[in-house]
Amino acid sequence: MPKVSIERIEADILEVARFGLQEAGRGIYRQGFGKADMEARKWLGRRFEELGMAHRMDGAGNVIGRFGPDDRPAILIGSHLDSVPAGGIFDGVLGVVAGLEVVRTFIDNGIEPECPIEVVGTSEEEGRFGGMLGAQAMTGHVTREWLETASDEHGYALKDAMAEAGLDALDALHAYRRPEEIRAFLELHIEQGPVLEAERKTIGVVEGISGVFKWNCRLIGKAGHAGTAPMNMRSDAFMGIADFAHEIQRIIDEEGSEKSRITIGHVALKPGFPHTVPGEADFTIVGRDLDEDIMRGLANACRRVLSAIARKHGLKFEYEEMSWLKPAFCDEALVSLIEGKAKALDYSYKVMPSGAGHDAQFFCDHTRAAMIFVPSVGGISHAPDEWTQWSDIERGTQLLFDTVLELACEKVTA
Repeated sequence: MPKVSIERIEADILEVARFGLQEAGRGIYRQGFGKADMEARKWLGRRFEELGMAHRMDGAGNVIGRFGPDDRPAILIGSHLDSVPAGGIFDGVLGVVAGLEVVRTFIDNGIEPECPIEVVGTSEEEGRFGGMLGAQAMTGHVTREWLETASDEHGYALKDAMAEAGLDALDALHAYRRPEEIRAFLELHIEQGPVLEAERKTIGVVEGISGVFKWNCRLIGKAGHAGTAPMNMRSDAFMGIADFAHEIQRIIDEEGSEKSRITIGHVALKPGFPHTVPGEADFTIVGRDLDEDIMRGLANACRRVLSAIARKHGLKFEYEEMSWLKPAFCDEALVSLIEGKAKALDYSYKVMPSGAGHDAQFFCDHTRAAMIFVPSVGGISHAPDEWTQWSDIERGTQLLFDTVLELACEKVTA
């Protein structure tokens, strides 16, 4: 059985890490369409050239290399090249480098696939401009209006960032790939959580990607002097958040599942002075589950509980739903194929959901799609100390190769 080379994989990952690497301990800064991001895309193009692969950058900034016949639907292997600020070296990049290694292993062993294999380095997955542009463009989930109006948290427009990178934002509308052009989409990724390591599993076989809702919330009370306002006479906006935080586990127990998550990720108190009772609290709520009906139950419960807490503390409760992404389910036949290959390799594995969003979620309704996870040490990701053992990366890439080998060598019609 052909074997992947961990030495080549390691060398590639460490080479990509040079793009946007800060001084020790500060992590990777390779935000979408920035200089470092575009350098990484050029690097990927050079790797494709070295392998003799036809390659291009589409209008959304996706870098795509093709190996195999031209006249048949392609197996896409990919992930993203951009990073969050102060990110790690594996997030996204692993899936791209693993795709390269799959093709190299085909070439090394003289295997000619029946259908083409495309390796894709997607663009702007980390949401600098509020979406997953590359995957959304390829699957028809972008609009002209969004491309012309999207901006980052500093107000810098997507279209201006793309222009600076030598791209026309509206060309992203030409990145669409018809479903009949794609045989499957596969993504290898670090777990970004602690489950596989805690359960001592080598592989996560992803069954689906959790849906997500995000709210911007506000509790409005009355500011007052922290020394003179009696505790029982305050309209303290922060106390409302504190009470709600204590209710989260009960909401999940009553309305959710073992796959449910509710997070208060950001809080801003006003006026924000040590000697003043907070008169206003702005905060976010992000809820997740793999079942959209359960998501609705969680959202309704959050609204009821916050309304009751507001009445208790003499507050006004307001919220705005910023986004609602429905759950995405991986192709059952692909999940079964990956399970079977994991068993054949004698790898321990767990069938599990992904709580984080990934490029694959936009392909799930567009074609057959599936994901493979490898463990994250300490569950850490989106941070400079993100790490996955090289031995786990080797196993994940080997499993990816074995899966692609079966898919790509099945007889297919032109």
